[in-house]
Amino acid sequence: MIGLVECECMIYDAASLKDKRAVLQRILTRLKQRYNVSVSEIDFQDTWQRTKIAIVTVSSSRQSLEKELNNCLKLIDSFPEIERAVTEFEWL
Repeated sequence: MIGLVECECMIYDAASLKDKRAVLQRILTRLKQRYNVSVSEIDFQDTWQRTKIAIVTVSSSRQSLEKELNNCLKLIDSFPEIERAVTEFEWL
């Protein structure tokens, strides 16, 4: 089973693309290191304060997928620079 979560987020303190990418790079790197997931920015690459992140993982059961993806969302929420606005789950 494949689990996908898409998060639309706001980075209010970003005054440039460089600021945004610095925050985003820390979050994406931490997600990749801590959890067994693939993660990428999938939308709003040229917008300073807005981003959309996709996180994908594979497992044999939906319960383990949900746990893993919810842990990823908790990690994103632990960063004070970013605010998660819209979150969508998909199961394939």
